[in-house]
Amino acid sequence: MRFVLVLCSLLFLSGNVLASSILIPMDAEGQKNHLKAYGITYWILSKQQKVQWLLNYRGGSFLLPDGEAIRKECQLRGVSFEIVSDEQANGILDAIASPSMNQDAVILEKAPKIAVYSPKENQPWDDAVTMALTYAEIPYVTLYDEEVLNDKLALYDWLHLHHEDFTGQYGKFYGAYRATPWYIEGKEQAEESARSLGYNKVSEAKGAVALKIRNYVIGGGFMFAMCSATDSFDIALAADGVDICEPMFDGDASDPNYQARLDFGNTFAFTDFTLERNPLKYEFSSIDMTNKRGNVPKESDYFTLMDFSAKWDPVPTMLCQNHTALVKGFMGQTTAFTRTEIKPTVLVLGENKINGEARYIHGIKGKGFFTFYGGHDPEDYQHRVGDPKTELELHPTSPGYRLILNNILFPAARKKKQKT
Repeated sequence: MRFVLVLCSLLFLSGNVLASSILIPMDAEGQKNHLKAYGITYWILSKQQKVQWLLNYRGGSFLLPDGEAIRKECQLRGVSFEIVSDEQANGILDAIASPSMNQDAVILEKAPKIAVYSPKENQPWDDAVTMALTYAEIPYVTLYDEEVLNDKLALYDWLHLHHEDFTGQYGKFYGAYRATPWYIEGKEQAEESARSLGYNKVSEAKGAVALKIRNYVIGGGFMFAMCSATDSFDIALAADGVDICEPMFDGDASDPNYQARLDFGNTFAFTDFTLERNPLKYEFSSIDMTNKRGNVPKESDYFTLMDFSAKWDPVPTMLCQNHTALVKGFMGQTTAFTRTEIKPTVLVLGENKINGEARYIHGIKGKGFFTFYGGHDPEDYQHRVGDPKTELELHPTSPGYRLILNNILFPAARKKKQKT
């Protein structure tokens, strides 16, 4: 009997000694698949387990509870991980907590419900966010105008805007593609959809959708947009009640002097911009830097992530977590944002100082948040209509795609009280 008691005591003590956690490193040397590491983190959150996001520690690593199922899942998905004892984990957390270290540990509590605003029919181009979600094995729901107008956004924590044109000008593709079957068919489908929703014009329907999305964010939602969904969204808000479309887009003339009637108080990020009136020009406004940046060689086109205080500014720090501060640039209909036309309340997270452009910005609207990311595809420098999609299996450590996935986990973080 005494032997059994001693054996049980030894087993109990050894269990305490062997207690451990899993560290998913996110630095360049320690992680072979950064993108799927986000998927592992999301998967654990979906199992009602908490994760600690170690900001600025080894590229923004994740500390999670140990378990055989988690180890196997990491192995199946090809995610690098390290087993650390409780003593080692506490040592890491103590070091991070030091006032001398620009690091912090943020608790991720719940897997956010994700929606992607995207047309149901196939498009002749792809979307970086849906590719990132699919590759990382993070579930999402697709919705479009009807669902938004019927207030379905309230069911979701995070919304991505597909490369949409909220101005009703069909992406400003008229100059180059107006005779192509996909453009003609897309225009007809958009007009039919607008009528079925009770609107006379596509611009009116898209404007109403933009207002619904605006209210979703103000009410506490998280919104992420790339490429033309960024500036066209703000333009639609500024032009609420104003016809900025020429006859080839909506069948009648635009309002006289519509530029002077824009209300920049309605926008999220941009102000004092000038609209592009020429329907043949593939550009919405002066917000975009694509035609202003000159002939930037691909080899030298990079932008720098800003350095924030992890303890005092955890939100922008989360959004900038990466294994490098220098990210390859990439083009899009909206490639980058004119610095002088960004509201002073908006944070610039990534910039190219030489070109005077912002590539990655973030702000607060009411109780919610928004992030705008310039460019189309972080691993396809100049994606064109009809080009094949990017195979992320070839880019598992992409810094540009990591920025997208930072935003996916952002709503999972335990919130601190803040002024809005």
